[in-house]
Amino acid sequence: MADQKLQIIPLGGLGEFGMNCMALRYGDDIIVLDAGMMFPDAELLGVDIVTPDFTFLEQNAARVRALILTHGHEDHIGAVPFLLSQLNIPIYGTAFTLALVERRLEEHEMLDEARLNIVKPGEKLALGPFAIEFIHVTHSIVSCVALAITTPLGVIIHTGDYKVDPTPTDNELFDLHTLADYGKRGVLLLMSDSTNVDRPGYTESERAVRPRLEDLFVRSPRRLVISCFSSSIHRLQQILDLAQEYGRKAVFLGRSMMSTTEIAHDHGLLTIPNGILLRPQDVMQVAPSKLVAIVSGTQGEPMSALSRVAVDNHKSLSIEPGDTVALSSRIIPGNEKAIYRMINHVAKRGADVIYGSMNPPIHVSGHGSAEELRLVLNLVRPRFFVPIHAEYRQLAAHARLAQHLSHLGLENTFVLESGETLVIDREGARKGESVTVGRVCIDSGTIDEVVEDMVIRDRRHLSEDGFVLPIIAINKNTGRSEGLPEIVSRGFMSMEESPEVMQNARQVVLKTLESSTAEERGDWGVMQEKIRADLKRYLTKQTSRRPLIMPVILEV
Repeated sequence: MADQKLQIIPLGGLGEFGMNCMALRYGDDIIVLDAGMMFPDAELLGVDIVTPDFTFLEQNAARVRALILTHGHEDHIGAVPFLLSQLNIPIYGTAFTLALVERRLEEHEMLDEARLNIVKPGEKLALGPFAIEFIHVTHSIVSCVALAITTPLGVIIHTGDYKVDPTPTDNELFDLHTLADYGKRGVLLLMSDSTNVDRPGYTESERAVRPRLEDLFVRSPRRLVISCFSSSIHRLQQILDLAQEYGRKAVFLGRSMMSTTEIAHDHGLLTIPNGILLRPQDVMQVAPSKLVAIVSGTQGEPMSALSRVAVDNHKSLSIEPGDTVALSSRIIPGNEKAIYRMINHVAKRGADVIYGSMNPPIHVSGHGSAEELRLVLNLVRPRFFVPIHAEYRQLAAHARLAQHLSHLGLENTFVLESGETLVIDREGARKGESVTVGRVCIDSGTIDEVVEDMVIRDRRHLSEDGFVLPIIAINKNTGRSEGLPEIVSRGFMSMEESPEVMQNARQVVLKTLESSTAEERGDWGVMQEKIRADLKRYLTKQTSRRPLIMPVILEV
């Protein structure tokens, strides 16, 4: 058996953030580690999400044994429905991770066919020539595992995403002992998370956020609105504990927040103190000094709960002067404009806004900094090393970080990008032939709405379902529309072809404008999203087609 070659085949997540997906092949057997998505760049017109190109796995469908998931973040599980639509393979992951996957599969009506298998840290699984042990690691989401994969040629350690938290809020420590045991016995290859390699020192423990949260509860005279990622169960637990301690009622707002907390509570990972949880519709009946609202939408997504709250367009919660709004999250690069626009709206309502870097921190990362990455390298002491999960500059920095191990048995480090393979045999390790990779653009979030790069370029030439351009002139002094909106369409339908549909489309846009608040009309990002959503709904209903809609707002 050991005459066979072991292939490491990254299908996504190396040289880019998101779309994490790695295939391992030995002989005629392949296992897949994670299947993540990423959100589109601005130039991907009309695209909702981006997944890896699974062509390599389709071409080798008979050899693929299973999909193994390390944790439940979207950049690791978001493409699972799209992979399963092409390959019906069993999936292994922790109970919480699979519960999040179930929610995705339900949306795509695929849950009945899925073969989901729950594993626990410490358990071992045999899949052909691969024996996989699940090792508990700490991260910003609960129930995360690293993978120790024993092959006929040696052991591969895949860390997943991690930080080495010495004081996790659930007291479930990073299992460094098991990693060290593998290191003592000898590890062929380490693949380790590189996200925060450019941060010196150590990432702070999740508990470091508590003093700042406590300060908010002590100092906020009125309503306290805290926004964080819905997957940050440890953060949510601390907020609920403080709400009980300081006599405040708590409410969850936002679809992802309510769904994820329900799953976490069902799995015993989130404890909700008795009597503190409110229904959203009861929020404004509670004395402002007795309320904490936990809201999704940290990145300023146009239709998220916090964005709606910011422009006073949420059905359950209004922000009033003297309220406190805290963003317990990082600003993801690329989202700065949307987030600061949202913060401006909140500030206009007279609220105190807490965000950004401070000491004690309002947010801590879930990824290990340079010293934690060095610690894992020192414990595992691999023969070969491949940095994963980051852009090229971070992969290269992580490779440099590992250089000190060269006198401790590290023979070679390989900085790979998605599609570049690594081949290991008894002679050693070397780069192999590249495989087909790329991004698959998904429109409307449904499996059959794949939009190839070619089609995105074609859309620019007015093909596919065409192009609809609502042009709205807004008076910069009054915020009111100047006359009826104009609708220009190419490759969809013309005014002469369907005068009634296009005339009604103008009325739909006008109605959206008139039903929006003055503050919303002053925020072009919000208005463009509202017009796009309403017009898309109308045109899809009338024509069963999905043109690309790009509202243009002119200031006059």
